[in-house]
Amino acid sequence: MTPLIVLVALVVLVAVLFIGVYNGLVRKRNAVDNAWAQVDVQLKRRHDLVPNLVETVKGYAAHERGALEAVVAARGRAVGASTPREHAAAEDLLTGALKNLFALAEAYPDLKASQNFSELAEELSVTENRIAYSRQYYNDAVLAYNNAVETIPANIVAAAAGFRRREYFRAPDEERGPVRVRF
Repeated sequence: MTPLIVLVALVVLVAVLFIGVYNGLVRKRNAVDNAWAQVDVQLKRRHDLVPNLVETVKGYAAHERGALEAVVAARGRAVGASTPREHAAAEDLLTGALKNLFALAEAYPDLKASQNFSELAEELSVTENRIAYSRQYYNDAVLAYNNAVETIPANIVAAAAGFRRREYFRAPDEERGPVRVRF
């Protein structure tokens, strides 16, 4: 009778541990999904501001078509990205195109003085700060989740339950240097 009680107690203990670890992994996975949703919200806000900025610049610098088209193309690529790696590459491209657009504003004093342009530029600046914070928060959540998925004993539960590593939101290697502004 005693060996049966010990066996049942051991099975119950293992089940309780499995459930506890599994629930912890689910919470961490949900935190990563929530963090990505926050990044996505800020990226959408950025993508919504860009067309307004382009239209404002068009009114002052219509002949600077190449810079405007680069921003529109980069925004299109950013909107179409689906993985964190694709988003990072597309957002870096958009950042570079926007820097060129703001450099263009320096050449047009009327544009720079435009209240509409100033307000949009300020909104974009605030959004860029929010994106940076959201990216950091996402990467922190991914770190906690990946650590849980890879460390003992959670890695046993993770493998059995199908939990997989998540991707960080990082810039591609070729785009880590300073952005060069060229006309």
